[in-house]
Amino acid sequence: MLSRRQVGRIATAVVGMALWWAPPPTGLSLQAWRLFAIFATTIFSVIVNALPILTASVLAVATAVLTRLIRPDDAYAGFGNGTILLLIVAFLVANAVVKCGLGKRGGHWVASRFGGSTLGLSYSIFVLDAVIAPAFPSSTARSGVLYPFALSLADGAGAKPDEPGRRRLGTFLMFSGMASLSVSSALWLTAMVANPLGSEIARGAGVDISFTRWLIAASVPTLCAIVVLPLVLYRLIGPEVGATPEAPAAAREALKALGPLSRDEWIVLAVFLGMVLLWASAAAMGTDSTAVAFLGLGVLLATGVITLEDIGKQGDVLATFIWFAVLFALSSQLNELGFMGFLGKRLAGALAGLASPQAGVLLVAAYVLLHYLFASQTAHMLALFGIFLDVGIKLGVTPTLLAFQLLFATDYFSVITPQGSSANLLFAGSGYLSQGDLYRLGAATTGVSFVIYAVVGTAWLWLVMR
Repeated sequence: MLSRRQVGRIATAVVGMALWWAPPPTGLSLQAWRLFAIFATTIFSVIVNALPILTASVLAVATAVLTRLIRPDDAYAGFGNGTILLLIVAFLVANAVVKCGLGKRGGHWVASRFGGSTLGLSYSIFVLDAVIAPAFPSSTARSGVLYPFALSLADGAGAKPDEPGRRRLGTFLMFSGMASLSVSSALWLTAMVANPLGSEIARGAGVDISFTRWLIAASVPTLCAIVVLPLVLYRLIGPEVGATPEAPAAAREALKALGPLSRDEWIVLAVFLGMVLLWASAAAMGTDSTAVAFLGLGVLLATGVITLEDIGKQGDVLATFIWFAVLFALSSQLNELGFMGFLGKRLAGALAGLASPQAGVLLVAAYVLLHYLFASQTAHMLALFGIFLDVGIKLGVTPTLLAFQLLFATDYFSVITPQGSSANLLFAGSGYLSQGDLYRLGAATTGVSFVIYAVVGTAWLWLVMR
């Protein structure tokens, strides 16, 4: 009898060959269609557990270049992308927080106040993220703050990636960080770079979106999502530990036993706070966020807080860097070849004749599902937002309502795949989340967010935007 993985590999080969040899739709080049065939087969192979995401990505980029669908320079462009480099360096800095003991200390401190339950720890992640989000126009940079915090909570709660006793607890806290970034980005106009860019595009369609108007529109559905998502994730993941009434007292005792901060802890704390301040002011000062991350890493290396040996042990970092860079490049090339715009127009055009409410819902649903093909929220928004908004307006959908729903979706669909946002990269490489976890939990979280924003968000928008 064939194993599940063998069945998945056979299915992947069948899907890949069928797509490769199928004629391209009218209006789409053979080059764009076959690159889509490679990209879709790669994602399919990971979803059905036929291949690990690194293996699938490496085979995909090799096939795309050797068949001359894309130029080598374009295929490898992701490896020189500043955002991806930022995440890799931030990952190394974040692990310094754990190595020096500051992470455990921080985890004990939070547990001493919120550790009465596992849900309390999750909510502390969501609340922290919502509070700091308006100062970070990049969810990627914000993940560099949130990841060490979530990692310290997992470490303080005794969760280890390679130990089954409390591994699901770590999974719960790691994915809480990813989910939090997806909805906190929707709360503030300045929390993600695609928000103001999309607002400018919406202005061309007669929709005026200011900072205050965005906050009012986003407040109720986003706060609802912040309340609901930890509960949903708790039910889906089932962490080994639920109620922990003894945890706060134990955490206070552990803090006493740790004593004062060590030299390395002080250095890491100073470096980390300095990076946070520079990241938060990056837009106003014109500072490059990736250079800030390199500066922090350089200081930690120069002071001996982390060593080359420490970096050499981070094999998962290299693997994550490779697969994300490859998928980012392939997705970008699909967009460059016009595949995304073509698909968006075809899907939107198919809705002609529907009543405006149904058309609006289906437009947003299609917009969300298309993110399976993107490795960047901003690229997705720039490629499809204007098209979907224009089609929706022609079908009679209220412009303001549709504009906000599409822009909110640009934020919350970030977790639909592990490559759906560069902000996912740190959490995906934590060791707590398998590829199956990432796709399963990502689909569920995105689905719940879609329902919340479609139901609660629409009702609230009708109330406040008339």
